[in-house]
Amino acid sequence: MRKLYFILFIALLAVAGCKNDPQAPQAKAQPVLNAVKHAKGLQIFKYDGITVVKVTEPWPDAKQSFTYVMQQKGAVVPDSLKQFTIIPVPLTSVIVTSTTHIPSLEMLGVESTLVGFPGTEYISSEKTRVLIDSGKVKEAGANESLNTEIVIDINPGAVVAFGINSTNKTLTALEQSRLKVLYNGDWTEQSPLGKAEWIKFFGALYAKDAEADKLFSQIEKDYNDALALTKSVTKKPTAMAGAIYQDQWFMPQGGSWGSLFLKDAGANYLWADAVGIGSLSLSLETVLDKAQNADIWIGPSQFTSLKEMTDANPHYAQFKSFKNKEVYSYSVKKGKTGGLIYFEMAPNRPDLVLKDLIYIFHPELLPGYQLNYFQKLQ
Repeated sequence: MRKLYFILFIALLAVAGCKNDPQAPQAKAQPVLNAVKHAKGLQIFKYDGITVVKVTEPWPDAKQSFTYVMQQKGAVVPDSLKQFTIIPVPLTSVIVTSTTHIPSLEMLGVESTLVGFPGTEYISSEKTRVLIDSGKVKEAGANESLNTEIVIDINPGAVVAFGINSTNKTLTALEQSRLKVLYNGDWTEQSPLGKAEWIKFFGALYAKDAEADKLFSQIEKDYNDALALTKSVTKKPTAMAGAIYQDQWFMPQGGSWGSLFLKDAGANYLWADAVGIGSLSLSLETVLDKAQNADIWIGPSQFTSLKEMTDANPHYAQFKSFKNKEVYSYSVKKGKTGGLIYFEMAPNRPDLVLKDLIYIFHPELLPGYQLNYFQKLQ
């Protein structure tokens, strides 16, 4: 891995051509990589006064990547880097488009720079809700979809967006209006630590690289410490997941984010061998045949009580985990305006998600632990 990073250093250095640019900042002989160890879609290179951030997987199966140059005051961007989007940092104002971006801003202590968000009712964080309620964060659209006119009127230092594919007329219009638009690909990461490492993306935007590194290192340590607890586990309770939506049962495939959490928590997820990183779509009969005697049921969609589940589909009561009241949901704990805390926080705090799941499957490993995101349904 270090050899690959070194090759990337040399390649980027060749593109930048800093050595032959008389106006370039006093850069070191080679750039320093802000070590990205887990995130597959993020690369960060550091020069004196300049940080180059490359997003290589902005959406699934992307054929293009995006390069952003973070320029601190007084630093000179070499001509060879001027073709990329240049962002003066630290940012003083920003619009983000996913609730998963909010925890990174708060952890870095820069939430006061947030000036707009599309669908503010989905934000659960109490700290950011104070800013929303006081009018400091404007409604910039709905359901994470931006309103072009409002965003242009707000005129933030940057818009941090996410893309489902290469076609996004709204973001194109904003770029044509000379706004700085950056793609954040944290949602494409599948490993728990890979998603969390995207705090370094925001660290670069605010010239807080060292703070972001420190925060992530602590999360990484806490995750690995929790993981170590399950290494000696010999008995792994069987696990099922998901619920029915429009006559199909959706649950995570074996290589997905959710499935990897179950593996690390010492659970025997019954579909762990299902190839893929997305969701499975199965019939009730198929799930019942394989998971009727599963020990524990994790994440039954939007349900917040056992009664809600059987009201929606009486067949849920046929599962052993339901009968034994071993059903755990992330949909119970919500913010003041109804946003799910799990969806907002979990990608940034995989250490806490893992501890929750370890406690659910192996409570003896974490005596006295209080669940952060999950709750047993009654």
